[in-house]
Amino acid sequence: MALRRSAVALPLAVVVIAALAGCVQSPGTVATPLPTPVPSSSSTAAGVPTYNPTGTASDNLAYFNQVGGELFASSQAGAASTQGVLIVNWFVAHGFNKKNMEVTPDKTSIGLAAWNIDFSVRFGKTCILGQAGNVGFQSSTVPILATGKCLIGQTRTIDW
Repeated sequence: MALRRSAVALPLAVVVIAALAGCVQSPGTVATPLPTPVPSSSSTAAGVPTYNPTGTASDNLAYFNQVGGELFASSQAGAASTQGVLIVNWFVAHGFNKKNMEVTPDKTSIGLAAWNIDFSVRFGKTCILGQAGNVGFQSSTVPILATGKCLIGQTRTIDW
């Protein structure tokens, strides 16, 4: 019985070793790298968010995040986190409609700089909410409030 197992195991081992030998690279050969796929111009363009003035807040959230990310990563970031005018002007310069925007005051009720500023852009019945300050930059989308506004509480008149 033991002799019979040896007779079967030896040829099987030879077959396995021969099959695996093809997986080992010879010392004198050089592996040829596979070509790296190059993205076409259409695939690159498809990944870049754009502004859609007739879209919803969800349609424009990626672009809003890109624009906000650029502002809050720029040299103006320290000032922007406490200056509503700068935030609104930045988003308007990147295509957002000022008449659809809201922003909270820059100062607290006792005249100190606000730690955070909330701002929004209305798109029909949806809104993009942004917040900047000691929390960094954040955003989300929500339905418009029953008041027809995006932000709750006191907002600043955008009259510049």
